[in-house]
Amino acid sequence: MNVYKTEDIRNVVLMGHGGAGKTTVVEALAFCTGAISRMGSVDDGSTISDYDKEEIKRKFSINSSVVPIEWEGIKINLLDAPGYFDFVGQMEEAMSVADAAIIVVNGKAGVEVGTKKAWDICERRKIPRLFFVTGMDDPNADYLKICEELKSLYGKKVAPFHLPFWENDKLSGFVNVVKMGGRRFLEKGLYEDCDIPSDVRGDLDQARDMILEAVAESDEELMEKYFAGEEFTQEEISKALRTSVIECDIVPVQIGSGVDAHGMNMLLQSIEKYFPSPEKAEVFKKGTNTATGEEIEADKDINKDVSAYVFKTIMDPFIGKYSLVKVCTGILKEGTTVYNPTKDVEEKLSKLYVISGKKVTEVSELYAGDIGAIGKLNSTRTGDTLATKKTPIAYHPTTMSKPYTYKAYRAVNKGEEDKISQALTKCCIEDLTLKVVNDEENRQSLIYGIGDQQLDILVSKLEEKFKVKIELDKPKIAFRETVKKKAADVQGRHKKQSGGAGQFGEIVIDFEPSGDLEKPYVFEEVVVGGSVPKNFFPAIEKGIAESVLKGPLAGYPVVGVKITLKDGKYHPVDSNEMAFKMASIKAFKEAMMQAGPILLEPIASVKVTVPDSFTGDVMGDFNKRRGRVLGMNPDDNGNTVVEADVPMSELYGYSTTLRSMTGGIGTYEYEFARYEQAPSDVQAREVEKYQNKDE
Repeated sequence: MNVYKTEDIRNVVLMGHGGAGKTTVVEALAFCTGAISRMGSVDDGSTISDYDKEEIKRKFSINSSVVPIEWEGIKINLLDAPGYFDFVGQMEEAMSVADAAIIVVNGKAGVEVGTKKAWDICERRKIPRLFFVTGMDDPNADYLKICEELKSLYGKKVAPFHLPFWENDKLSGFVNVVKMGGRRFLEKGLYEDCDIPSDVRGDLDQARDMILEAVAESDEELMEKYFAGEEFTQEEISKALRTSVIECDIVPVQIGSGVDAHGMNMLLQSIEKYFPSPEKAEVFKKGTNTATGEEIEADKDINKDVSAYVFKTIMDPFIGKYSLVKVCTGILKEGTTVYNPTKDVEEKLSKLYVISGKKVTEVSELYAGDIGAIGKLNSTRTGDTLATKKTPIAYHPTTMSKPYTYKAYRAVNKGEEDKISQALTKCCIEDLTLKVVNDEENRQSLIYGIGDQQLDILVSKLEEKFKVKIELDKPKIAFRETVKKKAADVQGRHKKQSGGAGQFGEIVIDFEPSGDLEKPYVFEEVVVGGSVPKNFFPAIEKGIAESVLKGPLAGYPVVGVKITLKDGKYHPVDSNEMAFKMASIKAFKEAMMQAGPILLEPIASVKVTVPDSFTGDVMGDFNKRRGRVLGMNPDDNGNTVVEADVPMSELYGYSTTLRSMTGGIGTYEYEFARYEQAPSDVQAREVEKYQNKDE
């Protein structure tokens, strides 16, 4: 592939609902520009961007991928982002380096949740976008209905550039509403001029009015001209549209069919004409000069020292490790040494590559704004910056969605624990929305992700790629034990005689709630008369410290207790530290059971963001989960944030339930808030489980 200068590059992410047809559109664009000789299909598992075995097996995108294509002197880096919500991290990585977006809408399915989410993300990042309605060859596709729905959602900035027409019940072409000309589809995405069919003229006036309204809204002078009833010139329309699309004031709607490659030439023209090159993009990556503390923006200036942001890491046992980068300033050249200010290490760049799906092509250099790959960097990870020691810039890492769904996992085959750990480390480097946690308290290993589907695919991926097997299970919840009343004068006695010197220690304690659940215990002594020598006090406290690790009620850690050492007995020969430690353990267990032991369960503070129409369903579900709704507040995007306290044990599987309730539009987050007394049925269940385990 040729080396392209900054002004001849376009970085475009394809977004939309899962199954809308993004990967097929990427395939069609690659085919029409000659990047591939024939089109593959998602069903056959032969597309460029869905090359992973899990993607081929499941027939949808799991990873974001880059497919660079060349068209009429420009290079277009197509970023195919997954549409399913479990893989939002992959989409966020692609978005972090995109300068514009194509939101793909399925002509039959229409506007879906993923369409709206894609729009919201583009709005937050303020990047230019267009809607591409694909699958228009389907007889049930309804383009005008989609345009009306988009217009009702996003206002007059939505402008339909195309109007489809059919001949013999088959999609034959479209009317270019901007230029008021007919276009008949040919092979390989091309088209030829034709007359505007008479049967679309009624809809054409409506579509034309939408464009003229959008043009008028973009400029005060044009607005005055519009209201005066004057016609816009074609030059005024084209200029206004280009400026307004880049400034996100107008969003075009175009049509086509990914399967038949219809509409691809017009889509390529729109990318070149309406989408900005990297140096003209409105959104620049922000960072800090670590030497001076100065805040900077990546302005894509090729005359500055080189800097590049690592937005994705591929860890594949077959094709190796690649760090995907977007060059932010300067020119990145092979064979140079770069500095990673994030890790404070230098890395040698042996070779530079351009990746197209899984195909790797070597290049000599990458200009600012371009996307490429570097092989086998030792210390560099996703979110790091490669720069120079002279100008040590560290760009701010992309904010990734936080994983809240988690399950316990264990090795299926004994002896594979180390292999599993290494494989999971690689998977977590590749996908930042995965997180592995070692829960020592409950003696379980946990894996966190965005949703259940992502974790199920991880299990399959470990077996397929790394040849190790794990099982997922419901995680244990970190309950606590405490007491609710006082137990006075509890005796603990340890006596052992086995020939020669024996062991003897006896203590008397008061046991009561401390009122502080943050601390396991408070230990005091009020012994008088030397009934227990002071040199045994540390051994007694050591017995308590060991006892609180595993309570006698259900085996959970003990918190919030106060132990007061009042009295005891010792033997001048048989008493020692071990004897008093054992006496302390016996006294603790006895006192706990006398002082009204109770189980405490962790409570999470949960925030659920949904449209107002779903708040009733969300609150009803919280009630089923023993939750307490604390309030509802509007957010900046017209949604409602429902806040509630919910037991952690009741949040298992909540991600799936929330998506089912809200059609995938609801999001949630939570954090640990405090411990509260568990209901009697929950306590009885945990105690029974503990007793059965002991038996």
